[in-house]
Amino acid sequence: MAKKTAGLKKRGEIWHIEKVIFGQLFRCSTGEKELEKAERYLAKLIEEQRKVRVYGERIERNFDEAAGRYIEDYGHKKSLDRDITTLKLVMPYLGELPLLKIHSGSLDGFVKDRKGAGISAGTLNRDMAVIRRVLSLSARLWRDEQGRPWLDTVPMLPTIEGVKRKPRPISFSEQQSLINALPAYLSDMVLFALNTGLRDQEICGLKWSDECRLSDSDKSVFIISEERAKNTHERIVPLNSVALSIINQRRKNGSDYVFDFEGRKLDRLTNKAWRKARESVGLKSVRIHDLRHTFGMRLRAAGVSFEDRQDLLGHHAGRITTHYSKVEINRLIDCVELLCENRKPELTLIRRAV
Repeated sequence: MAKKTAGLKKRGEIWHIEKVIFGQLFRCSTGEKELEKAERYLAKLIEEQRKVRVYGERIERNFDEAAGRYIEDYGHKKSLDRDITTLKLVMPYLGELPLLKIHSGSLDGFVKDRKGAGISAGTLNRDMAVIRRVLSLSARLWRDEQGRPWLDTVPMLPTIEGVKRKPRPISFSEQQSLINALPAYLSDMVLFALNTGLRDQEICGLKWSDECRLSDSDKSVFIISEERAKNTHERIVPLNSVALSIINQRRKNGSDYVFDFEGRKLDRLTNKAWRKARESVGLKSVRIHDLRHTFGMRLRAAGVSFEDRQDLLGHHAGRITTHYSKVEINRLIDCVELLCENRKPELTLIRRAV
């Protein structure tokens, strides 16, 4: 039986490296189950280090290594899950390519296939921004053992041209059809979004500990902390009678989160039930973010001032603060209450049988 190469140890089914190479200790996984492949991985690592230490050459790093570094360094980023989705999608096209050989044409296949799948130009440009960010960090921040950047210059990546999708606010009659088609837990969340203007992730992450009761009143507001707000600015969420009714009916759900499903936190509203419901009532083009557009449009139609709409939508205008006076809070509650006027029959739609 052939003797295994020194510096390889098997943990579970995977071979790992634990070896001093040119004075530096390496502890890492080979990702290989077969000894022969693990030995080739180690041999390649030794040769790379020889080129660096002895001949002063630069290690040729692939895009998948840079993507891994990005995920490791930016684990705190709010949109990391969305970024990881992009990186997984682009791996078949860029993953094995050395950073130094990536150029605009390297993404032609990716762009073509994504367009063929019906992906919008806006989403594609969002993907490009993530890829561009990884390459930018490789050139401007990350360094090898000799202090040289992983990448000399950031290649120019294409901007995808396309028709910009217009907001698609919904009418009250469309709202009623949609609410009736949704399961109870989602109808609560959608109706809450229409009456508060909160974003998808803000609703999913809303906790009971975020609620603040107004003194000498049955009214409530929620505080979205700067850690969870999209623009990193703390904001206040006044509740009208519809939103407050939803909150009151969920108080005994036994969860830390206001909106849960069978005791667990929801990651997003755009699930299979949402897609099935909107298609069944002829609203296939409506996205979750359009609920926020609807909220803003209805405030404007109700005569709410631009400044109050900014506050209610959480747009940062330099003057926005959660340190409102009671009078100011009540004014904002009065503003969102305008969305309920003459719509009293819709209060019965807040909670339906599953």
